[in-house]
Amino acid sequence: MVRIPDATDPTPVAISHATLADVDELLALWQVAAENDARPTDTREAVRALLTRDREACLVARENGRILGTLVAGWDGWRAHLYRLAVHPDARRRGIAQALLEAAASRLTALGATRLDAMVLEGNELGHAFWRNSGYAPQPEWRRWVKPATSRPA
Repeated sequence: MVRIPDATDPTPVAISHATLADVDELLALWQVAAENDARPTDTREAVRALLTRDREACLVARENGRILGTLVAGWDGWRAHLYRLAVHPDARRRGIAQALLEAAASRLTALGATRLDAMVLEGNELGHAFWRNSGYAPQPEWRRWVKPATSRPA
């Protein structure tokens, strides 16, 4: 667990892993912090599947037990992907996103990652500024291709 010191607040923010008990709070935070409110929301089942498959994938920043921020640090054994970076609007500009990113980078490099990819919506200017200021750069030669899965294999 990592703690973010804050001279103005005696209760530090702690970075830890999300648990299955956090699913509803994660979904609520993603709704309030989203820059993509026109897109379909995640489901309890999908978040539970993520947390069951990789118990360390979803990092959370907590203060007094309340989740203020998240970052999913996915690792497939070859590539590292960062997504769902979200900080509650009332808790922004406190270093929470940076602390989440540092914890995720530590985890992923310890697993063997040599490059970290961040997924950021095209219109998310706040996100673009954060990633740019954190040393990331867009790859204009790449474009993401997506197709909804219609069914699971039997």
